[in-house]
Amino acid sequence: MPIAAVPAYLGTDFSAASPGLRFGMYLKLWGINRRTGAVLWQTHDLKYEVRGQDRQEREIKEENKTAALRSATTLTRDDKATMAALLARQRAAFSAAGNEHARLSLTAKAIAPFTTGLGNEHPLENGFAFLNPYGLPYLPGSGVKGVLRQAAHELASGEWGDSADWTEERIHQIKVGRQLVDLSPIDALFGREPTDGESEHVRGALCFWDVIPQIEGNSLAVDIMTPHQSHYYQQKKDRKAGNSNTPHDSGAPNPISFLTVPPGAGFTFLVSCDLAHLERLAPDLAANGRWQHLITAALQHAFEWLGFGAKTAVGYGAMQVDAKAQALAAQAQRDREAAAAHAARLATMTPNQQQIDAFIAEFQTKHEQFPTFREAPNAAFHNKARALAKAAHEGTDWSADEKRAAADAIEAWLPKLVKVDIKDERKKLKLNALRGLA
Repeated sequence: MPIAAVPAYLGTDFSAASPGLRFGMYLKLWGINRRTGAVLWQTHDLKYEVRGQDRQEREIKEENKTAALRSATTLTRDDKATMAALLARQRAAFSAAGNEHARLSLTAKAIAPFTTGLGNEHPLENGFAFLNPYGLPYLPGSGVKGVLRQAAHELASGEWGDSADWTEERIHQIKVGRQLVDLSPIDALFGREPTDGESEHVRGALCFWDVIPQIEGNSLAVDIMTPHQSHYYQQKKDRKAGNSNTPHDSGAPNPISFLTVPPGAGFTFLVSCDLAHLERLAPDLAANGRWQHLITAALQHAFEWLGFGAKTAVGYGAMQVDAKAQALAAQAQRDREAAAAHAARLATMTPNQQQIDAFIAEFQTKHEQFPTFREAPNAAFHNKARALAKAAHEGTDWSADEKRAAADAIEAWLPKLVKVDIKDERKKLKLNALRGLA
């Protein structure tokens, strides 16, 4: 049974650790001799079995690579909760980052496995990118920026049909030091990368946030690639490959396992814009959210044709816009904005006005949810109306306008939820007195 290369006081049960820790520090990869218990510090166990016609005992090597990877795939309940909390924290910070023309949010769903960080050093030859200190998969914002820059160049080339208003023409100009520098929309948004012999750098106006995948299931996945010409790629002469380093059909397959995020995971792309900087570089892109139109088109092109992460040339990282998630996110944003506006409005009200506002909100919400609902007299909503009328009659700090507003609210909403004759209630609750008419 493989072990992790950690001190004995840490134990052997790492099931509560994050996937990043189980893939790294707590990776159960290192083999042991199953007869002697000796640690081998290699990626295989040694066991002994009697085999063959002569029934001789033989030493058997049992690779631990795939088993070690699978031990790192499980997502605990805490891992799932942390994923959701990180996205919620991102959304909260993102909403506070500026006005609606200064930010863009787009949610996509992976339609193919996603992997990234394969080039990171790791005992299993292929690494994986985990966000520290959480130990969860993520797509770095720098990777998003690189893919979208490429998408913008492809759209601007016109070779993919509709350019979606992208162009590589240098139609903008800015003064850098003593020199005037021409910029294309791609330069203005992503930053200018000077060619050889030039030194004028220009910072782009966009900031691309890290993406935290929201994985549907309870685990990552293990995929396998099997290069058949490894002797050619590594330029090594191998006896099994005919002592040749040229590609041919006798090359020995070499299965290699690596971690992936399974299809179906949600990816929320967040892009914020320094509008003041963009207005200096390209005012037309800052006006009316035009930059948002361009980046949305680049994202959709990247989802369909480029992919995100590693191994995109063979289909990994493909995505599509998640319309349902987009609608939910938009509604959540509207709810947050409405709540903020309501809180700001309450801050300008007196306590009496707040009491009237709460009365109307409660009755209105109930009526919208159940339009045909009307309770019998002397029940909950009837008593709420009586309580508001009593407070307005007996309160010494109620102004004439506030009393009038309370009477109007009771008369408007009470008959919508309670089976009463409003003429009788007007007399019983002395609503005309509150209006100064009695």
